[in-house]
Amino acid sequence: MKFGTSLMTLFGFCMLGSIFFTTAWAETHHHTFIVKETPCTRLCHTKNILTVNGQFPGPTIYARKGDTVIVNVINQGKKNITLHWHGVDLLRNPWSDGPEQITQCPIQPGANFTQQMHLIYEEGTLWWHAHSDFDLATVHGPLIIYPKQGTVYPFNKPHKEFTLILGEWWNKDVNTVLEEALQSGGEVQPSDANTINGQPGDFLPCSKNNTVKVHVEQGKTYLLRLINAALSNEFFFNIANHHLTVVGTDGSYTKPYATDLVFISPGQTMDVLIKANQHQNSSTPSRYYIAARPYIGNILVSYDANITTAILEYETNYTKISAPPLLSPLPAINDSDTVAIFSGGLRSLADKNHPIDVPQTINEHMYIVASLNIISCHNNSCKGPLGGRFAASLNNVSFETPQISILSAYYYSIPGVYTTDFPDNPSHYFNFTENSNPTDYLTKKVTKVKMLNYNTTVEIVFQGTNIGPENHPMHLHGQSFYVVGRGSGNFDKKKDPLTYNLVDPPKENTVAVPKNGWATIRFRAVNPGVWYMHCHVDRHVSWGMNTVFITKNGKSADAKMLPPPSDMPPC
Repeated sequence: MKFGTSLMTLFGFCMLGSIFFTTAWAETHHHTFIVKETPCTRLCHTKNILTVNGQFPGPTIYARKGDTVIVNVINQGKKNITLHWHGVDLLRNPWSDGPEQITQCPIQPGANFTQQMHLIYEEGTLWWHAHSDFDLATVHGPLIIYPKQGTVYPFNKPHKEFTLILGEWWNKDVNTVLEEALQSGGEVQPSDANTINGQPGDFLPCSKNNTVKVHVEQGKTYLLRLINAALSNEFFFNIANHHLTVVGTDGSYTKPYATDLVFISPGQTMDVLIKANQHQNSSTPSRYYIAARPYIGNILVSYDANITTAILEYETNYTKISAPPLLSPLPAINDSDTVAIFSGGLRSLADKNHPIDVPQTINEHMYIVASLNIISCHNNSCKGPLGGRFAASLNNVSFETPQISILSAYYYSIPGVYTTDFPDNPSHYFNFTENSNPTDYLTKKVTKVKMLNYNTTVEIVFQGTNIGPENHPMHLHGQSFYVVGRGSGNFDKKKDPLTYNLVDPPKENTVAVPKNGWATIRFRAVNPGVWYMHCHVDRHVSWGMNTVFITKNGKSADAKMLPPPSDMPPC
């Protein structure tokens, strides 16, 4: 069996390179990732971007459940970098997780760092990406994990598969965009285009000739691996005239979920089956748009509304007529009802071969309000609301990134880097989902973490607010979780838990907390180490919508964090 046949043609590489290939019987996969600057042209504009091995998007890693992946990251760029293996639990090994100043100091120019992943629990589509500044914009790629040797998919084997990565493109250097916003205290400039596999598609300037094309045969079923690698945008996604069936999300299988569209937030992945059944003969269309449009809850703010496209093209035995592809309508850009309906339909597969373990009793209850905020500026001199500086928070704690990595401080007992009093509840309550006094959202920068005993069961109710234009896709490193409930308005602790799904909730690593709504997750803290939790909208991370969970060691040897590798990057 060959992994990834024909995938090369689906990626808009700035420099064509080899896709990583792994034989089916191998158990350890070695890769070298060289981070470097590469010239790249989009929207009639050429600039240098950071890439891995000269490719944008970056190389695909293929493995099987149970395999080990070892990646030597070599930084030949001009700035510090870190890489994160999104959705991989990294059991007992936070040293390879990647978030800058959380589990490691960055890899400096001219240096290298070897990271290891043991794929114990994961199966399906995950991804890897930079976890420093705004480098994720161009430094990312798929991580595809097949069933372990001797097992099969829980659905009929597809004829072929293809991977589509949704992203964003800025004509300006992305880290200049970040620096300008942080200096002014104002909003981050929206992207200039949304992309599929790095390409804007037919509807944007200088893009039509490089639109991604996916070739299919009539009557065959295909597996689509969908990844949202955008820095900001959530997306509605569809394929004109074709039905979709979701069979997995975030590296876990779901019950087959028939739908005409997918809603996907930054950080999330979806495994989707499509049947190529629309091209019957020469009189029926053979080309259909694959399209993604942003979802934004508040259209009174600046955003990138551009639709990005690829083309699903049927193989035929006759001369093709150059008719334009068909395009199916996508929901309105602020259609929150469609978001709620789609997200509420996902269920874990939860069969005998793919069991789940939803915590039924809870040791730690947390109610976390995710909000945008304001930090006062001298003489109201900043460009945020009321002359202040944009900030973001969890329970009104706006995270201050330390100069020493939290993992090193914890492991070596270095004092003064963080405090252990991250609050389980907001500092004060008000009507979070209605208009409120702006002073309710004043905050300050501190570094607080949450300590968990080994094997603790945790429930977090994330509460969204009326401040800001979008949902908050909350991502937890080090463990997946079960999304047991979601709803609109303020969470009602008496009524809303009665609606929880404790039988087959979806298992995810990123949950979109609704603007003006709530989502509840549950997990068991059985992975000792330091684990980041943050919004996957990157500007919200830069403003402070993040925190850290530290899971203490258990009693047995296999419940203790591993020691650091010898080549950890220095601060």
